[in-house]
Amino acid sequence: MAERIPGSAPAPLDEYPVHQTPLTMARVATSDKNFYDRSYFNAHDRDGGTMLITGFGVYPNLGVTDGYVCVRRGDIQRSVRFSDALGDRSLDLAVGGYRIEVVEPLQRIRVICEHEDLGMDLTWEGAFPVVQEQPHLIMRGGRPIIDASRFAQVGSWSGTLAVDGVDIPVDPAVWTGTRDRSWGIRPVGDPDPAGRAGAEPADGFWWLYVPLRFDDFSIIVIVQEEPDGTRTLNDATRIWPDGRVEQLGWPRVSLRYRPGTRIPVSLRLECTTPDGKPLDIDVTAGTNVPLHIGCGYGGDPDWLHGQWKGRGWVDSRTYDLTDPAIAARIPFGVIDHVGHARCGDAEGWGLFEHASMGRHDPTGFADWGSVAP
Repeated sequence: MAERIPGSAPAPLDEYPVHQTPLTMARVATSDKNFYDRSYFNAHDRDGGTMLITGFGVYPNLGVTDGYVCVRRGDIQRSVRFSDALGDRSLDLAVGGYRIEVVEPLQRIRVICEHEDLGMDLTWEGAFPVVQEQPHLIMRGGRPIIDASRFAQVGSWSGTLAVDGVDIPVDPAVWTGTRDRSWGIRPVGDPDPAGRAGAEPADGFWWLYVPLRFDDFSIIVIVQEEPDGTRTLNDATRIWPDGRVEQLGWPRVSLRYRPGTRIPVSLRLECTTPDGKPLDIDVTAGTNVPLHIGCGYGGDPDWLHGQWKGRGWVDSRTYDLTDPAIAARIPFGVIDHVGHARCGDAEGWGLFEHASMGRHDPTGFADWGSVAP
């Protein structure tokens, strides 16, 4: 009799023809602890001052699943997080009081959070088809620290949101946002041993992600650069309602920062259409959410995606972004801003996500302490 291999028993997903390897769906094709599979959403009332970030992830090699919701109003961020042991991998996307329902794949998603401090029942409606982004690969010391695939979409929100007892109507005529689904390898859970990376850290990290929704099309631009300005990720596309995707070349990026900081105020993207014509996009930054303060992204001292916090863990916190101890941490992570955009005569809204840490020669930042004049 063949011996049963622990952890290889069929999972509910094995009933569906979705296999990519000769493994059960309980296992992934790599033993890297940093394998992840998750969703990210943002929602905002355009220029009304409320911004929401939420997501759900599973980490099969860590045996963890988690979800979170973070809402910023004024200078206060309220975050609620759930984490638990990962059970059978199935179509049930839930942890604690948080769950996602796929109403219509790639088009309509329902996201629910049940907590006395922050509750919501929101439905996402895609405004344009999803688009597959370029693969994201970052190597350090011969090892991939990020090796991931992702698709993205812009759309609108409807439903109900309640923050600290205050009901906020979510009208799809006003509330818009973006989402992505990504999977692969990226740092999750407790940090890896520093090793060589601790002795020879990177000089800097520079990232720009701008998915925008206009009435007649959407535009998604991703740019990542090394400290010397070498571009390691360039992805610029325009998506039409019928699913056509135009590549928009190699965008020239011009950023204006708030003096004395690296917080962006505005952005110009100079793109090129497939027929060689210029396509310029101007984006102004509105309210923002630092992803490493309450959302579990890198550098968050309270909780990190995939981190084992025990079974049935629930946490609720508020963050005053004017608190000097918190304000000092804001520049050292990825920050999601509401983006108000213009492309010719078209007005759009979306996400203006940016990180500039350490050296970046094109913008004149010489080291980790450099700021805009």
